[in-house]
Amino acid sequence: MKKFNKIFTVLVYIFLYAPILVLIVFSFNSTKSTIDFTGFTLKWYRELFTRPDLLKLLMNTLIIAVIASVVSTVLGTMAAVGISSMKRRSRSMVLTATNIPMTNPDIVTGVSLALLFVFAGTFLRINDVFGFWTLLIAHITFCLPYVILSVLPKIKQMDKNLTDAALDLGCTPTQSFFKIMLPEILPGIISGATMAFTLSLDDFVISYFVYGASFSTLPIEIYSYTKKPMPPTVFVLFTIMFTVIFLLLFFMNMAEYKKSKKKKIDL
Repeated sequence: MKKFNKIFTVLVYIFLYAPILVLIVFSFNSTKSTIDFTGFTLKWYRELFTRPDLLKLLMNTLIIAVIASVVSTVLGTMAAVGISSMKRRSRSMVLTATNIPMTNPDIVTGVSLALLFVFAGTFLRINDVFGFWTLLIAHITFCLPYVILSVLPKIKQMDKNLTDAALDLGCTPTQSFFKIMLPEILPGIISGATMAFTLSLDDFVISYFVYGASFSTLPIEIYSYTKKPMPPTVFVLFTIMFTVIFLLLFFMNMAEYKKSKKKKIDL
């Protein structure tokens, strides 16, 4: 049984990462072929930096992802602190409402937000309502629940007597939060921010319904390549994005592992 579990695990990982590995390999192919690897080259990596259209879309994607993750992290942390102080019944109702955007199909969320923005644009008499702000609001909306659910467990794990002791010793609620609570729940905040960033970075379905001609992102542009041959520079872009996210998650997990190991040694 153990042998079967190991084989099954290996097959699952192969199924998940083989397509990414193929993409990375063909980003170094000397020709545009996606069937035969004819030789190693870095010319597509050099060519990427001569494509201002792709670089601009990448920058747009990063701008949206960074701002959305920062705003959703701040709002999500505040919401998690507020939810944790609620009574059990109220907390259960709020958490149910929080989980809806996560369980709701992306296409439903995208269409709903698009209709909301159209209504708001009509009410405010704005002709071209879709653009940067609609994309940003949409990304914050679907990132927020993930941050809340990342921070809440850390608040539950924290010793409530610490904040009470800080208040008894003369700290204001604000000082108590920044000096006592924030360091305790910081791993959850970082985890939520990272998840929000990665979700925003590769979102297509929701973004497709709320983007405008004045501001677009890379996943939306990549969709247009489904009906025509995909240039190798796109493979290069995917490879760079995957590598950056992989390294980000790797170092974050390593830092978390070292911190937990240090706590065990201290105990």
